Amino acid sequence: MKLISIRRRTKKERRYTQKMGVLYTDVTYIKKYAVGIPFKTLRKYRGTYYGKIKDCDDCVLAN
Repeated sequence: MKLISIRRRTKKERRYTQKMGVLYTDVTYIKKYAVGIPFKTLRKYRGTYYGKIKDCDDCVLAN
């Protein structure tokens, strides 16, 4: 069994942007796991309709 592993997971999230309003998009998380427990998020990004990759820092989570 590996002690440290890296996993990539995609899930649907509700985001809010100034130009488009509420946006439902697939957000991919790349996390580092130690013995099966996540302890660090390496990167969080989303893909646009046109195939571009954007960081999730420019979108604010909708409440």
